[in-house]
Amino acid sequence: FGLSYNFYEKSCPQVEDIVRNGLQPIFLTDPTSAPALLRLMFHDCQVQGCDASILVDPGNGNEATEMASSKNLGIRKREIVSMVKSMVEAQCPQQVSCADILILAAREAVAVTGGPRIKVPLGRRDSSHAPSHRLPDALLPPATAGVSEMLNIFTNKGMNLEESVAVLGAHTLGITHCSNLQNRLYSRNNDELRGTEPGFAAFLRLTCQKGPLTSNLSFVLNDPTPFSFDNEYYVNAMRGRGVLKIDAEMVSNPKTAHVMKHFSMNEADFFRAFYSAFVKLSRYGVLTGKQGVIRKNCNQLS
Repeated sequence: FGLSYNFYEKSCPQVEDIVRNGLQPIFLTDPTSAPALLRLMFHDCQVQGCDASILVDPGNGNEATEMASSKNLGIRKREIVSMVKSMVEAQCPQQVSCADILILAAREAVAVTGGPRIKVPLGRRDSSHAPSHRLPDALLPPATAGVSEMLNIFTNKGMNLEESVAVLGAHTLGITHCSNLQNRLYSRNNDELRGTEPGFAAFLRLTCQKGPLTSNLSFVLNDPTPFSFDNEYYVNAMRGRGVLKIDAEMVSNPKTAHVMKHFSMNEADFFRAFYSAFVKLSRYGVLTGKQGVIRKNCNQLS
């Protein structure tokens, strides 16, 4: 792969400490930044691999970049990665890629919220071109994705069943925008809410009103502990309180039901599976060696 656990041993041995120390005050003052950084990594890695392409701002040619995709609605805190990058640049100029910094930031986000401390191999390089918004449109799963579609996506990245169900446990952090729930809450045939506890369905409809006025500001918490990385996502789903369609469906789908139940009762096993899923996702489609570049500024290609 060209990734290794001691990649920066000579060129920037203190990189992990710089990232951790740079993020600490941010995590303390803004609890929403941890879920935002984890989601940022997931959205970056699923579109042409973990190459920090999601951090690129639209250029002068006004080509709509990844962030213009509606699938990236609610993606925030990209500037945190740029800020940490400048701290790394001050110590180790032009050595560490934005792609590696993004992975390290996401790993810190998991650890600081109570999740496993994940050791990740490093050595990714940054993309030298930004894909258009059409790529995330095509590659990121829609809010309406079902179980087999979701399993397909993660199996293609080398994950087994347990890891695929665990990777969705990242939903234990943060929120879901109401615009992603419209279809589910107000579909004509109403079977979208099958298996959802009636009181919870009513709560979702109350929070997310019908219609085009559902602003991007309205949202629901993914589980009762949105700032803690724990197995509440599974506990909640087992009670018929899955927020997204996929959260609810995995409980009743014969392929995934037993894994959901197991993770709801055994947090340590969820953490173990999430750990290996995170590492697999972080290695997916990466640029190494002579491929790609090391960007000086994460939000610019040059």
